[in-house]
Amino acid sequence: MILPADAADSIAIAARALAAGDLVGFPTETVYGLGADAGVDAAVAKIFAAKGRPREHPLIVHVADPDPNGAGVAHFAASVPDFAKQLMRAFWPGPLTLILPRRPKVGAAAAGGQDSIGLRCPSHPVALALLRACSALGVYGVAGPSANRFGRVSPTTAAHVQQEFGDTLLILDGGACAVGIESTIVDCTRGAPVLLRPGVLTRVQIEAACGHKLRTKEELQDAGAAPTPRASGTLAAHYAPNAKVRLMDARALQTALDLLGADLDQSSARIAIYSRAMVRSRAARVIRRRMPDDAGATAQQLFAVLREFDAQGATLIWIETVPDTPDWDGVRDRLQRAAAA
Repeated sequence: MILPADAADSIAIAARALAAGDLVGFPTETVYGLGADAGVDAAVAKIFAAKGRPREHPLIVHVADPDPNGAGVAHFAASVPDFAKQLMRAFWPGPLTLILPRRPKVGAAAAGGQDSIGLRCPSHPVALALLRACSALGVYGVAGPSANRFGRVSPTTAAHVQQEFGDTLLILDGGACAVGIESTIVDCTRGAPVLLRPGVLTRVQIEAACGHKLRTKEELQDAGAAPTPRASGTLAAHYAPNAKVRLMDARALQTALDLLGADLDQSSARIAIYSRAMVRSRAARVIRRRMPDDAGATAQQLFAVLREFDAQGATLIWIETVPDTPDWDGVRDRLQRAAAA
């Protein structure tokens, strides 16, 4: 059931459902989440069952208060390094998840059994209102992975969530997500900030905010450091539509279309093209959608475009490779994982 977030009592209804141990779909500025009370392992187990997600894959916990000393952070985190506090002050509420040491016996299921836990304070007004209402009912945090079946394309509208889970799930409709791809994830358990998943926040922004060089998990592994904590959305294959995704530059894309020519109309294939370059094809079975030149605009529409191609019956999705610049890191990451599926 979809509830307009601005309707009377919608937030209160959703908060009471979460406090009762039920699942709720809710909007954030990144993607829609599938929420459960992060402090109740039985409620969190429903997320894993609904998504078909392995229980050792940790979830991100959303908290209402962006203050590093706020009740939500203090409830789940055993400690918060100074550089993590600086990142919270700079980017919370916002699209940044921080991996922190977990308090014993708190949020074990949401953490996938690890001694660390991912926390985020979202900036979407509906998400914040829901989290505050939950906090008033004794729910300190809401575990909220993307509201889709495990490994599939993340949802950026309430309708996408309903397509995934049907009419039985309570969904707060807060409109289309403004960011469109999942949050940047920074590990704060290893003495220095370590990038686990890129998002719309750039390396320069993160380093400037915390005053530390942002390391990569590969750098630390090469230096013999302890294994990196597991984190959401970091599998090699993820975010995949039903159609097979292939990445190629504009020239290779046009060459492939030229080789197929009109013969494509005699085959069972239906190719969807997502590119910044203008490409040409004589085949009627080619679906074309122009990719924006701006990384932020592309991120905002990316998952919706992939879902649209699936709905139009595409069997192959050919996507032009994106520029090799920091602002495109988050989009590039999602495309590479989608192509690897």
